[in-house]
Amino acid sequence: MSEILQQTSAEPTAVESIKLGDTQLVPDLSGALWLPDTRTVLVADLHFEKGSSFAAKGVHLPPYDTGSTLTMLEQVVARYAPDRMISLGDSFHDDTSRARMSQVDVERIRVLTGRTEFIWITGNHDTSPPEDLGGTIAGQLTIGELNLQHEPSGGLSFSPEVSGHLHPVAAVSRRGRRLRRRCFACDGARLVMPAFGAFTGGLNVMSEAFYPVFPNGKFWVWMLGREAVYKIHSRHLRA
Repeated sequence: MSEILQQTSAEPTAVESIKLGDTQLVPDLSGALWLPDTRTVLVADLHFEKGSSFAAKGVHLPPYDTGSTLTMLEQVVARYAPDRMISLGDSFHDDTSRARMSQVDVERIRVLTGRTEFIWITGNHDTSPPEDLGGTIAGQLTIGELNLQHEPSGGLSFSPEVSGHLHPVAAVSRRGRRLRRRCFACDGARLVMPAFGAFTGGLNVMSEAFYPVFPNGKFWVWMLGREAVYKIHSRHLRA
């Protein structure tokens, strides 16, 4: 990956932080975001039980997405030992996901929500998250100067915002080689997080869905590589 990025951008360096407003945020290779000043971890779009939802519709996927996503969450918690974890909506693929969960996964979630302050922000897929898994439920939240919500706003931005919902991915190409990866996307005023869930897809940041989010068309992405996170300007990206 680093070879393609070095051919693509003058600044494909591995980076440690993202500046949003006056706040420094650390992007993790998993797709989580670390807020060191408040010892908070943010994740977005876990989509627990997406596999079982598709199976109920006749599309059979391996029934391991919830377990895989929980393993990644447990690793993030072990890495940062946060005081607080916030999931920015669509934590559950639908409002009946809880009924399809294995008891093993239920207990793993309860352990996570018992280890740290855990907040579930509602999304368009999970308008009523289950109340028996621990943690608290909120429509949106403010931490310091940051507004935390599921769906990004559009147009002029009046305060720094972190959201999910769009599952951003970025693509770069050079000399016939193309690379597509999950990414964080930020213009200094808004930040859209990558989907964290094991079975989640992605939407190219150059698609029209991102036009209202970054209205001047200029932003940076932090692409998730295998060993590092790479910062690339939008002018180097491909549709």
